[in-house]
Amino acid sequence: MRVLLTTVGSRGDVEPVAALAAALRGLGAEVRVCAPPDEDFAALLARVGVPLVPLGPTVRSVVAGTKPPTMEDAFRFAAELVAARFEKLTAAAEGCDAIVATGLMPAGARDVAEQLGIRYVYASYQLYGLPSPYFGPGARPGKQSPGAETDNRALWKQDAERVNALYGGPLNTHRAALGLPPIDNVRDYVFTEQPWLAADPTLCPAEGLTDFDLIQTGAWILPDDRPLPDELETFLYAGKPPVYIGFGSIASYLPKDIAQVAIAAVRAQGHRVVLARGWAGLTAVDEAADCFVVGEVNQQALFARVAAVVHHGGAGTTTTAARAGAPQVVVPQIADQPFWAARVAELGIGVAHDGPAPTVDSLSAALGAALATAPRATAVAAMIGTDGATVAAKLLLDTAGT
Repeated sequence: MRVLLTTVGSRGDVEPVAALAAALRGLGAEVRVCAPPDEDFAALLARVGVPLVPLGPTVRSVVAGTKPPTMEDAFRFAAELVAARFEKLTAAAEGCDAIVATGLMPAGARDVAEQLGIRYVYASYQLYGLPSPYFGPGARPGKQSPGAETDNRALWKQDAERVNALYGGPLNTHRAALGLPPIDNVRDYVFTEQPWLAADPTLCPAEGLTDFDLIQTGAWILPDDRPLPDELETFLYAGKPPVYIGFGSIASYLPKDIAQVAIAAVRAQGHRVVLARGWAGLTAVDEAADCFVVGEVNQQALFARVAAVVHHGGAGTTTTAARAGAPQVVVPQIADQPFWAARVAELGIGVAHDGPAPTVDSLSAALGAALATAPRATAVAAMIGTDGATVAAKLLLDTAGT
């Protein structure tokens, strides 16, 4: 069987695809991956022996600027992605039996599968954006707002209109060129009636929380056996476990002083710091020996060696920290991050910071509370599954042709 996997988004959108690619190859399937041509993503896929078929512009060039993308940028990017999918996926999917699409609204992927007469699967990494009583205006991490179910369904309708506005025109123009009928509701067409949920059921329970008939496979986790850098090992052995600070691919949305605030907050709790540069290019605030700055690193190994993880609340970082049993402080900024912050708080494995722009005092207090959850974080770590990618791969292969 040949499978084309495609995604657009940050590292957290691409690494699970690499995990699924590895699982599929391990079961004898041929795999191709179509994703943005960021160097980080090419290196990630090279680890599993799968070449990257470039799709659209680099994500870093779009989201890592000094300011968040404008609405004009969003419309332009949406049109570029739709065009790229029709062009690149059509070529890449030749000879394939299925297309699996994840990440940023993959408008165009199902259309290519329809044109080629092959199977299409849409997978989400979280419940964010699905019709659910879990989300609603005024909802805060750990605090479901009254009437959230009604409010969410109103938002669900509004979201369909937003997606149609962004993708409907470009999508239907390309469909018409292929002799395909227009799509009235792009989002529902992309999601299908039975999307897959590639998230751990302990961290992201789905039963009764969405109107969809979801197939939950578990999180797609790519095993990482890379050693930590020698200099980092030396730092880790030089004192008690430090606190990791990292905000991944989030760049333009972060408060400008986030590194200074976070480092000061960790020091106020008497801990050393491992600071991840991330796409925001965070740097140390001084020459003190209690702060070590890292670039790309094996988080699975590192998180098992730290006292806590302070992060933005991406699905991948949340899952990796939970698996490692590391208490978490989540400072959510956008999209699904408030959801993950809420789950961390509800599970008692850390703290959701109240608001996206912490002060030294607020973050220090949150970290102090999170450190006290260490026993619970250790207990929950044993509940996190590691075989989601294999489950998904077997499901895809077992249902081939259906």
